[in-house]
Formats: sequence, structure tokens, C-alpha cells
Amino acid sequence: MGMSEITFDGARRHVLGLGCERGALPAEVLALAIEALEAAGIKSAELAAIGSIDSRRQEPAILAVAEHFDVPAVFFDASRLEEETPRLKNPSEIVFARVGCHGVAESAALAAIGAEAQLMLCKIKSAHATAAIARIGS
Repeated sequence: MGMSEITFDGARRHVLGLGCERGALPAEVLALAIEALEAAGIKSAELAAIGSIDSRRQEPAILAVAEHFDVPAVFFDASRLEEETPRLKNPSEIVFARVGCHGVAESAALAAIGAEAQLMLCKIKSAHATAAIARIGS
């Protein structure tokens, strides 16, 4: 999946980037997603997509969040996410050692939008997940 599957229109100008451990509970990841939207002052109707790393393409928690908000989930390989490192607020050597990029949530939100992306909400964490939000344009 890629940009072609994301529709940015009117209010839908935001992408929620998510990272999680394998087997993270959908309820935990959804609660973090809702917390992220509230922290950024964004309504669910303003979400265009959920973004994550391709190793989480089948992860129930990520898919459950996309289904909850009725938006597509888009996935990127580690090398694509690593391209976003200069724009990350919280690059992590630990994440790099584990998955091959310096961040998942922030990177995936930025990658889903592309060059026009602005990070709206830096990475926040729960016990087993991370979330960040980017928006298209200013």
C-alpha cells in the first residue's frame, strides 16, 4: 500500500503513525491512538490513514485501530522509514537496532504524507506501543 490509497480531502489531512510490539493488545493501542488524537486536538474525522512499518502489516492491533477509525492502514519498509530520520523529534538507537529505522510512529506518519508532512504530535508511548501524528501542509 502507498500514497495512492490515502485520500486527503477537506478535513482529512492527518495520518496517525503507530508502532507496537508483536501481540500488543488492540485495546491498548486503540487507547493510545485516542490519546494521541486528543493530545493533538484532532477529531477522528480528520484522519486520512494509519501508518506503520511493514513488519506489522498483519498485526491485529494496528488493523483494529484502522478499522475503528474507518481509514486505510498503510505500511512502509524500514529503509523508507529511515529516510525520515532527519525529521524525527525522537530518533531511537534502540528502535534502529530492533527494526532497522530510527523510529516507527513518527516516521510512518511522515512517510504516509511525504514531503509536505509536518509533525503535529511527537511520539507518545504506552506500555507496548507508540503513536505520533503528522498532517499535510501547514
